[in-house]
Amino acid sequence: MKMSIATTRISRADEARPSYRWVILLGTWAAYLVSTMCRLAWGTMAVSVGGTIGLSLASLGAFIAAFYAGYVISNIGGGVATDRIGPRVMLAVSLFGLAAATFAFSFTPSLAVGLVLQGLMGMTAGGDYAAAIKLIATWFETRERGMAIGLFMTATSIAVVLANAILPSAVEHLGWRNTYRGLGLATFVLAVACSLVIRQRPQAQSRVSATPTSRQALGVLLRDRNFVLLSIAGFGGLWGTVGFASWASALMVRGHHISLVDAGFITAIFGIGAIVCKPLIGLLSDWMGGARRPLTIASFVMFFTMLLTFGQLNTLTAFQIAAPILGIGAYIYSPLLITLIAELGGLAAAGSTAGIANAAWQFGGVLAPLTVGVVFQATHSFEAAFLALAAGPMLGIVCMLFVVERRSGSTQG
Repeated sequence: MKMSIATTRISRADEARPSYRWVILLGTWAAYLVSTMCRLAWGTMAVSVGGTIGLSLASLGAFIAAFYAGYVISNIGGGVATDRIGPRVMLAVSLFGLAAATFAFSFTPSLAVGLVLQGLMGMTAGGDYAAAIKLIATWFETRERGMAIGLFMTATSIAVVLANAILPSAVEHLGWRNTYRGLGLATFVLAVACSLVIRQRPQAQSRVSATPTSRQALGVLLRDRNFVLLSIAGFGGLWGTVGFASWASALMVRGHHISLVDAGFITAIFGIGAIVCKPLIGLLSDWMGGARRPLTIASFVMFFTMLLTFGQLNTLTAFQIAAPILGIGAYIYSPLLITLIAELGGLAAAGSTAGIANAAWQFGGVLAPLTVGVVFQATHSFEAAFLALAAGPMLGIVCMLFVVERRSGSTQG
């Protein structure tokens, strides 16, 4: 008993130290990395699954839409639950649920069952994001939050690299069913690890108690014009990012007869540039006193331009050169938008606001795959598909022009 009490005291002392925030960041990063790989797995394995259970090209997009429909719902519910039951519990619930749903998808026998299981995967995957953002908001102060969120968001870029570098070979040697089972088991192992190391900051509760309740703070925020504009801008950004990540391999295979392995490699290097640029742009915005808006606009302009350019290419070498540049524009806006949302909310409603904003953003992930699939099937035009993708960041540019950035030392942190 004495040893148990001593261990508890040491654990609490570790949690109280500012350095423990890096453990929190690493744990939330790993959780988001694995959940993103589960999201991207379908884009890599769609052709194999479709051949097994007999799916049309349009049906492949429907599976992506089913996942993101569930993901949108879980972001809202998971965000509110994060503020009610705490981010540590929400993160564990989300990861364990995703592990079970991903493993179950490996037994998919038909289109109908597959759509249901993809929806369940989405509904179990959304809570980790809001929980992670609230944990980072409570453990990192305003002056370093941009950098912390930038590091956290490298998880999505690394997930793109790993998914496209590992999964095609795994499918080739193990089959898509065993590959999904492997993802489910990996998610379960991480869920156990996060349950052991993730903790809520001891001081966070006292700081939250001095602020308005989460319901009051959320009500004010939902009427904020900046919140609405940032939500629409993020929708446009995810339209382009998820649309590309989901369809790039298939479009290059179908549109330019590039091999699946080469297409997977191109999609993988798409995320490499952003791995470094995400924390750097977050750090730059911190150095600029929290000036996130101009950097976000510049990111969207770059993304829009590179999507149009990519749609004009037709050789393997050209795709390989353009992919990492496109990846920078496709990802570096995300830590800026997320930090803006976090700073609009406050600790009391951090989970709810992050979840609701991300739900709005994820509608881009729901609609873009369907739209691109329909456009390509109707036109058989690689260029037309990328023109459809470029409409997303163009919408982001327009919205960000009307955002009024409020920078002050009073931002919660």
